Amino acid sequence: MSKAELLAPAGSLEKAKIAFMYGADAVYAGTAKLSLRSRAELNDDSLEETIKYAHSIGKKVYVALNIYANDTDYDEIENQIKILKKVKADAIIASDPGVIMKIKEIAPEIDIHISTQANTVSLHAANFWRSFGAKRVIISRELSKERIKYIMDNKPDDLEVEMFIHGAICYAYSGRCYLSKYLANRCANQGDCAQPCRWQYKVTAQEVNNPDSVLNVDYDDKGTYIFSSKDMCLIKQIPTIIEMGIDSLKIEGRLKTDYYLATVVRAYRKAIDDYNKLKEAGRESEYDASKYLVELEKVKTRGLSEFYFSDDQNQDIHDFDGKSENLEYEYGAKVVEKVDKDMYIVEIKNKLSIGDRLEILLPNTIEDCSFNIENLYDIKNDQPIDTINPGIKGQKVKIKIPYELQEGTIIRRKR
Repeated sequence: MSKAELLAPAGSLEKAKIAFMYGADAVYAGTAKLSLRSRAELNDDSLEETIKYAHSIGKKVYVALNIYANDTDYDEIENQIKILKKVKADAIIASDPGVIMKIKEIAPEIDIHISTQANTVSLHAANFWRSFGAKRVIISRELSKERIKYIMDNKPDDLEVEMFIHGAICYAYSGRCYLSKYLANRCANQGDCAQPCRWQYKVTAQEVNNPDSVLNVDYDDKGTYIFSSKDMCLIKQIPTIIEMGIDSLKIEGRLKTDYYLATVVRAYRKAIDDYNKLKEAGRESEYDASKYLVELEKVKTRGLSEFYFSDDQNQDIHDFDGKSENLEYEYGAKVVEKVDKDMYIVEIKNKLSIGDRLEILLPNTIEDCSFNIENLYDIKNDQPIDTINPGIKGQKVKIKIPYELQEGTIIRRKR
């Protein structure tokens, strides 16, 4: 049976707990200033707490120091490496050779994972990083399955390979982009991308000698999302990926919601486990990704694509619609605690009303667990209410739920 690791994002301790609850074997997080998601990262205290929690349940935490560093960053880099040594991070994700040298110098006992930002696209590059001290390489999203298989078949046995299986695709070469710096003075390679590739643009053409001849080019009432890529989704390719022997299957999304994280991690956990069971029974040809896709479709924000995995000439990678939400489902609530038999306190995320259809995201299954809201109660005085809106962050309500749930369980609402 495959021992492939399912690796999930964790922009906070709470998200790490959700990722683990829904089936992640490990999470990756970043520091506040030295990773490529500087607005969704952990401070030193919460990072230490996350690592302690993960280790207490037999899980792992990898920490990103994957900016391309300026010389003025190195005092902070050295300090951060010392902190990661102290809190016993399971690995450091890095891309800058200068940062990697500092890791080897200060904390040689910590495994080094080469970030996708390093654009590892060949066996030769993978071997270089191994000779430089890397335990693992995170290969570029741009690789086809044939190129990945060549690396897997020829790499040294002691070099691990990690690949992305789901999440946002950068319109540039795995993040090596200066569009954000140019348009918003926020540098992607320093962890502060403004995501201008997702912005709406108006494209025009003008005849040089006629300043009044401005024509709009290929856009509708929503403009043109000429840079925006679809999201990667390799759920159909789980058998191929497992059979190639990939060591770690990575989900992108440190800026995503708890709801997104729970849904995606749960779907891939179930897909991986189901395939392994089928393989064990000699029935691997029966693997069917359709039921997992149904789940993933409930949270997708853009179109889905296999990018170049199955076809390195694939042109179906652009998301010209600029869609940013799912019109059928939304994040409903998160369980805070059980108060009595089938009564729970939940933190509401969107409007809830008597009669609404809710779906429970139970760990370890993607079977339908849904119910209609019959009772809502004010948390302060236990008075029944018909509707509640999330007026303030963290607002809570009591609700009757006909399932046994644990703290942190995610609930979605059918619109």
